[in-house]
Amino acid sequence: MKLRNLLALLVVTSIVGCKAPAPTMTDDTIVTSVVNGVTLTHRYAVAAPGEFTPVNADYRAMYAGSILSKPDFGGKVIGQLENGQTYTVLGQVEHSWLAVAEKDKQIMVGYVPMRALVKSELYAQTLKKDRPRPRKAAKKTTCVAVDDASKACQNANSGTWIID
Repeated sequence: MKLRNLLALLVVTSIVGCKAPAPTMTDDTIVTSVVNGVTLTHRYAVAAPGEFTPVNADYRAMYAGSILSKPDFGGKVIGQLENGQTYTVLGQVEHSWLAVAEKDKQIMVGYVPMRALVKSELYAQTLKKDRPRPRKAAKKTTCVAVDDASKACQNANSGTWIID
């Protein structure tokens, strides 16, 4: 009986002493981070922000740009914005960058600068403002020959004639 208890104790201690190997983290592994009391879900390749202010609104891309792994131009490019596409802005992070997710999803895909996106409601208005204004045609001066040596030109602003 004592031998049986000793064997059982030996098996239990050997099993308890075994540890599962630590999971290997790849860039696509989904992790969570808590920043300023908000839980963010993101890929392992995307660095967690230092500061986070929730926004949770739809924004549209003003131009095709890069989605970066950290809120800085030194981050690794991990995706591309498509011009005119709608994205969900999860929040604003340090350096006035935006944490973005795909439309209607909550998994953060990366960071973009604030100027890359505009609120969906303001997209058409912003595009209209951004277009170059057509220039007014320069007013032509009306000139006539007075004799072989001189000419008279009309001033476009006042309508007076000036002889040269």
